[in-house]
Amino acid sequence: MSQASAPYHHGDLRAACVRAARELLEESGGSGLSLRAVARRAGVSAAAPYRHYADREELISAVAGEGYRELAGYLAAARPSSRNLDDLAEIAVAYVRFAVEHPALFRVMFAEPCDRDDEERVQATATVWEYVTGVVRTVFPGADTDTLPTSVWAFVHGLAFLHLDGKLDADTPEAVDDRVRAAVHALFAASAQASAEHVRS
Repeated sequence: MSQASAPYHHGDLRAACVRAARELLEESGGSGLSLRAVARRAGVSAAAPYRHYADREELISAVAGEGYRELAGYLAAARPSSRNLDDLAEIAVAYVRFAVEHPALFRVMFAEPCDRDDEERVQATATVWEYVTGVVRTVFPGADTDTLPTSVWAFVHGLAFLHLDGKLDADTPEAVDDRVRAAVHALFAASAQASAEHVRS
């Protein structure tokens, strides 16, 4: 009996589908991902994934949600406590490193259309946002609690995609880390200088 026609036998079909989807993404990107392909990879019947996912978009949302949770843990592990700009720079390094080490997953998280009504995905996204906001509040007390975290995330996120898309060299992890670290320090140094000049004028 082929894998595609085999009866459902997984103890946790939902997790098996997400795991299979991630394997396929890493191998061939989003183009090779379908519920049928996931079923084959998981070793279940073609109909089995539909027990949990109505379509590809729902499965993608589940994968993205798992990615957001992993990203939040990855960032927290990089700097368990954050007090200054050096800590923020290391968190930025960890963010870009996660993207470079998990390119297919990162693209699914941010470039693939996902079901915005998926509760798990929304909660996972919120966890990353709350982490970023908390770090920025600690490093820059008194700063705008919405605008500055958004700006910081957008800046670091842009660095991640510039590396993923080959616009910046990502051949060696050390070079990527150094570039991101330097970029964060340069941005805030320029901002501080501009503010000081504005006060003097």
